[in-house]
This record gives sequence, C-alpha cells and structure tokens, in this order.
Amino acid sequence: MSELTLDVARKILDAALAKAIEKKLKPLVVTVLDARGCVKITAAQDGTSLLRSEIAHGKAYGALAMGMGSRALFQRAQEQAYFVDAVNTLAQGRLIPVPGGVLIQSGGVLLGAVGISGDTSDNDEACAIAGIEAAGLKANPG
Repeated sequence: MSELTLDVARKILDAALAKAIEKKLKPLVVTVLDARGCVKITAAQDGTSLLRSEIAHGKAYGALAMGMGSRALFQRAQEQAYFVDAVNTLAQGRLIPVPGGVLIQSGGVLLGAVGISGDTSDNDEACAIAGIEAAGLKANPG
C-alpha cells in the first residue's frame, strides 16, 4: 500500500473506537491524517470535551511533522524542552507532544498518523495502535 485510503482510515477509526468501548474509556476523538497531513477521517464519541478534536489532531500532526510518534516527541520534549518549544512555535502551536499520536506505516512507507484524545495518554495511544494493527498496518508510537 502506498497511500492511505478512506476505507482504511475508516477501519482504523472503527477499530480504535471499538478498543475504547472494550476498555470502557472516557469518550474519545480519533483523527486520521494522511502522509501530507490532511484529514482523512475524524470522529468524536458523544460526551467529549471541547478541545479534544484539536488535541487529537495535534498529536497526529506532531507525529507527522517530526517523523516520530508523539511518545518519542514527549520524551524529546523532556530532554530538549527549548527545541520542542521552538519547533512548536514554527508549527504555530499545532504540536501536542504527549502519547496518543502514532505513525501509520506499511512496508517501510509512511502512510499517515492517528491522533487520539479523551482518556489518559497511554490509553489514547493503545487505541491508536489497536486501530492501526486491525487495519493490517504497522503502528509506530515512538
């Protein structure tokens, strides 16, 4: 697969939400971006709070922008806070450097990223990974 299709993005979204329901998590927003950073699909479960959509997008966008999952971006922010802050300034504040943004890969090709927000960052990330793997793709959280 060389590009992320809408059908595959829907599979990722549906499987991520199914994982959230299975784990009885708080309401989530799931955003799937293609390799260009364009939204393929996004959905919010009933009851999500106001900024969850922007946070989910920022997790996915940050992963794409830096070429690393947002867990790795989080670790880098702790080690090089000034650098990540400067990059976020360049990105006009669109990076959210906490877990929950996971790169989507197929055969070494970057297809896009999933960003999830609503529960703990670890649970958000687990749902993103579950969605990507359910679509038969490789999840790269870090």
